[in-house]
Amino acid sequence: MREYLVVMAVAWVVTYLTTGLVRVAAIRFGAAPEVRERDVHSVPTPRLGGVAMYLGFMAALAFAARMPMLHERVYTQSLAIPGLLWGSGLLIALGVVDDRWGVDALVKLAGQIFAASVMVLSGVQINWLPIPGYGTVGLDPTTAAVLSILVVVVMINAVNFVDGLDGLAAGMCAIAALAFFAYAYRLQVGYFITAAAPAVMIAAIVAGMCFGFLCHNWSPARIFMGDSGSMLLGLLLAATTILAIGQVDPDQVVQAAHSQTAATHKSLAVYIPLVLPFSCLALPMIDMVMAVVRRTAAGRSPFSADKQHLHHRLLEIGHSRQRAVVIMYLWAALISAAVILVTVTPQHRPPILVAMGALVLGLLVLLLPQARRRMDARADRRDARHAARTGRRVAPAAAVLQHGSGPRPGKLPDLVHSAADTRRPPG
Repeated sequence: MREYLVVMAVAWVVTYLTTGLVRVAAIRFGAAPEVRERDVHSVPTPRLGGVAMYLGFMAALAFAARMPMLHERVYTQSLAIPGLLWGSGLLIALGVVDDRWGVDALVKLAGQIFAASVMVLSGVQINWLPIPGYGTVGLDPTTAAVLSILVVVVMINAVNFVDGLDGLAAGMCAIAALAFFAYAYRLQVGYFITAAAPAVMIAAIVAGMCFGFLCHNWSPARIFMGDSGSMLLGLLLAATTILAIGQVDPDQVVQAAHSQTAATHKSLAVYIPLVLPFSCLALPMIDMVMAVVRRTAAGRSPFSADKQHLHHRLLEIGHSRQRAVVIMYLWAALISAAVILVTVTPQHRPPILVAMGALVLGLLVLLLPQARRRMDARADRRDARHAARTGRRVAPAAAVLQHGSGPRPGKLPDLVHSAADTRRPPG
C-alpha cells in the first residue's frame, strides 16, 4: 500500500505544481478561447490542463520505476507501461492541437482510434473474458484488439461528455480511480494476484492527477483540462479496466478463494461488463448515448454540441453550478458502492451499507430548499472574493437560475457556464 500511496502523492504534487505553469504557458500559446455571449466568465480561461496532468503521470511513472516492488511487478512482468506511454503521448499531442486550433470531430475520433490501437497492439488488451456461471472465454487476436479499442474509445468520449462544469470531470474520474484502486488492491493483496499490480498503480496515479488538477479547476476554474485532459483520463481509466478484465486470470482467483462462491463475490466487478470505472461513469455514459440518439433524431450530427446534458438539466431545475457538481459526485460514489456491495461476502457488507446510507443522506440534504439557499449564498460569497482578487466576473448562482423554478426565460444560454461549451465537439 505504501508504494502506491507514494506514487499517488507524486502525481498529485507534480500535477498541482505544474498546472499553474501550464496555465501561463497556455495563455501565451493562445490556448485561451475568446469569451462568448453564453459564457459566465468574463475573461478567456486557458485550456491545456491535460498537459499538467500528463506531466504528473510521467513523473509518477518515473518515480515508480525506482521502487523495487513496483519495478518488478509492473515494469518487469507486464507490457502495460510502454503501451500506455505511446497511447497517452499520441492523445496528448492530438489534444494540444485541438485545444489550440481545433480539430474536426471525425478527425479527432480517428486520432482516438489510432492512439487506442497503438496502446492495444503494444500489449494493453483484453485477452479473455471471464463470465460468471459460464467460464473463461478466450479471445482470438483480432477480437481482442477490436474489443479493447472499443472500450478505450467509449471511455475517452464518456469522460469528454462529462467535462461540462468546473471540477466535474476531474472529480468523477478521481472517484472512479479510487474505487477501482481499492478493489484491484484487494485482488492483489487478498488473493496474491500479482497481475493486478499494473491496474492498481495506474488507478493510484489517475487519482493523484485528478486531485492535483482539481485544486485549480474547482469553480470558478482558473484553467480547463480541455480535450487533452479528458482524453488522457479516459484512456487511463480504460487501461485500468482492460488490465483488470482481460489480464487477471479468473482461475487464480478461484484457486486463491478456495471456492467459486467466494471468488464470484470478490471478483464480480471485474468479470461483468459493468466494472468499476464504467459504473462510476455510468451517468455520463448514459448521457452520451442519449445525446447521440437525441441529436440524430433531430437530424443533426451526433458530435454537435447542445445544452441538454445531465449537468445542464440539473442547472435547469434550479441547482447551482457547485451543487450540481457535488450531486454528480455523490451519484458516482453511490453507484460505485452498490457495485462493490455485490462483490463482497455478507460479513463485509455493513461498512459499505453505512457508506451508502451516508451518500443517500448527503443527496437528500442537497435537495432540500434550505440547503440550496445556504450553498448558493456560500458560492456567491466565494465567487465575489475570487472576483475581487482576480478581477474576473462570475455570475451569482441566483442570477443564473431561480431556485426550484428552472431558468429565467432567455437567460440560460447567456449565463450557464460549461467547460465543455468552450471546447469543440464531441462534448
